[in-house]
Amino acid sequence: MNSELFAKLPPTKLFFRCAIPAVVTSVFGALYSVIDGIFVGRYLGEDALAAINLIMPIIMIVTAISNMIATGASANMSILLGEKKREEASRVFSFSVKFILLFSVVISVLGFFFAKPFVTLIAPGATEQAIGHATEYLKVFSLFGPLAPIYFATDNYLRVCGKEKHSMAIGVVTQVLNVILDFLLIAVFRQGVWAAAVASCVSIVLGSVITLSMFLGKRMDVYYTGKNIPMSRFFRIVANGSSEFFSTIAISVMSVVMNLFLLKYGGTTAVAAFSIVMYVDSIVGMLNFGICDSLQPAISYCYGAGLVDRMKAIFKRVVLATVITSVVAFLFMLFSGPYVATVFIKPDDLELRRVSVTAIKIFSFSCLVGWIDMCFSSFFTALERPVRSLIVSLFGTLVFPVAFLFILTAIWDLNGVWLMASAAGLASGALTLILAKTLKIDSRGITTEEI
Repeated sequence: MNSELFAKLPPTKLFFRCAIPAVVTSVFGALYSVIDGIFVGRYLGEDALAAINLIMPIIMIVTAISNMIATGASANMSILLGEKKREEASRVFSFSVKFILLFSVVISVLGFFFAKPFVTLIAPGATEQAIGHATEYLKVFSLFGPLAPIYFATDNYLRVCGKEKHSMAIGVVTQVLNVILDFLLIAVFRQGVWAAAVASCVSIVLGSVITLSMFLGKRMDVYYTGKNIPMSRFFRIVANGSSEFFSTIAISVMSVVMNLFLLKYGGTTAVAAFSIVMYVDSIVGMLNFGICDSLQPAISYCYGAGLVDRMKAIFKRVVLATVITSVVAFLFMLFSGPYVATVFIKPDDLELRRVSVTAIKIFSFSCLVGWIDMCFSSFFTALERPVRSLIVSLFGTLVFPVAFLFILTAIWDLNGVWLMASAAGLASGALTLILAKTLKIDSRGITTEEI
């Protein structure tokens, strides 16, 4: 089986084998995200840029349950493969695919018919034009919804099966296609926000179809089977993926809260500026997530096989890589803010440029601490320790951010919004390191504590 390489390759060689394809995919993903923002900002304007930022929380909530099942299933499948239980791993795989597809259909129907009420509810104070754009985007996304979330799950499953290069190739193709469609629909044919949604959805659905077809037959370490899994394993999957679920929900809620504060202290201009910050920050976020996510199957596999020292060696390399990436990102955002902001903004929009430059520079300091939560939350999930992962996710994405948002805006108004990320990241990072320090693992690969 291809997954056996997780136990055979030297840790450093394994790290690069898994991480490089993930980094390449992340780079293309980050470039796509930036280019998408450029097309929307320069061709469709401030309201369209703000609209996409307003709608993202809803889309994130829609995919939260799917990601919960996918994450919990991936870790469980890797552990089972490490224990040489291929048939059981295949049952988990098949169940997760069926569950995510069925759930996506139900949510897509609701999203299409209740798009405007959802948008109006989460964006009080937004312009009517921004609400219209956001509603239009959500309706298009809902039409493609039944086949959109499953791509991110099956992409994880390819890495579980040791198919990192296949995952990279499919990811690059879908992202390049997205950029091409953005260029044609928005820049050439001058279409609206709906075109940006179509470009993203068509690309994702193509990835879904390709990845789903790759698991036909028994060519992979896991395969489709009609056999179900016991309810106890289903609850285990849900519990282990719950940190990612609540993290996504928390991020979505936090995005809504952020938009409320941004609208209060800076109006639609501040929301658009925050969109630009997120486009830039997504580069380091996607790189670090790609590194952590790519090595999670290897960590879970070694854990299931009882290879504790090897598991720790792999994780140390993950930490080192994310630290380096984060420091480089901090320096880039700190010194390149004025140049980066200009790329997303129409030349005559001087106020948006001023606010965006300030936001990028202040926000850059959050890169120095943001890697801690991502690394250790992924590590806890790989070991099927959902409580620790959940604590990290909730405090890092919601509790500390909301608390510091209220505190810092009371002192510095809009600048307090930009400072919040660094303050919350520092507090959450300290809590995460305490949780990591108290986690004990014995020589058999079984934790001595339940959480």
